[in-house]
Amino acid sequence: MTSREILKEMFVLQQSLNDDTNGKGWEKGYTKQGKLINWKRCIHMECSELIDSFSWKHWKNISKPTDWENVRVEVVDIWHFVMSLLLENYYNESRGDIDQLVEDVANTKGFREFCKEAYSSHVSDDLELINDIESIIHLCTGYNLELFDGLLHRYFDVALKCGINLTTLYRYYVAKNVLNRFRQDNGYKEGNYKKVWGGKEDNVVMLELLDNTTPTPQELYNKLLAKYKSL
Repeated sequence: MTSREILKEMFVLQQSLNDDTNGKGWEKGYTKQGKLINWKRCIHMECSELIDSFSWKHWKNISKPTDWENVRVEVVDIWHFVMSLLLENYYNESRGDIDQLVEDVANTKGFREFCKEAYSSHVSDDLELINDIESIIHLCTGYNLELFDGLLHRYFDVALKCGINLTTLYRYYVAKNVLNRFRQDNGYKEGNYKKVWGGKEDNVVMLELLDNTTPTPQELYNKLLAKYKSL
């Protein structure tokens, strides 16, 4: 797959997930239940969860190693909301279809570098990386958010420093997209879903099922279903 094909598949999957979860017309800012949607806040909060993967506290667990596996999961979670924000913007501003959005993302500063090898997780100082993540938070708490050379460029930079490039992002994104669908199908929105499976969060179980293979979305869904039924 080319980089543009990868981008398009992710945007199509995200559009479908948002349509199923929030109802058609979610781009207008409300779910089918009338709940206000704020994608910038979603990005902000996921960035905070990403920061918590690092040992930033000066009063607690000061020698705790960075949870790099969780770092990668949180980077992918942020991407869900970045894509949703872009889809919403293109719909409301009549900027074009998904093909046009993909082209604009592909031409964003930093994307070409994002398609290359990711950096080693030991290259960047943790505190410097936290500052980079906080810069995304600052962008999303302001009123005038520049989506491409601002938000996207910084996201690509942070992702690379966290060990995620486009290929890895795609692999993890497809897996998390399947898990999100699985959650919705099993009572997540209603509060009936069990997020901890035998002492492990479902994110961790998903990664274990993913392992070093790349199952199809349906294969991964079936594996999750079998695990969930065995609880």
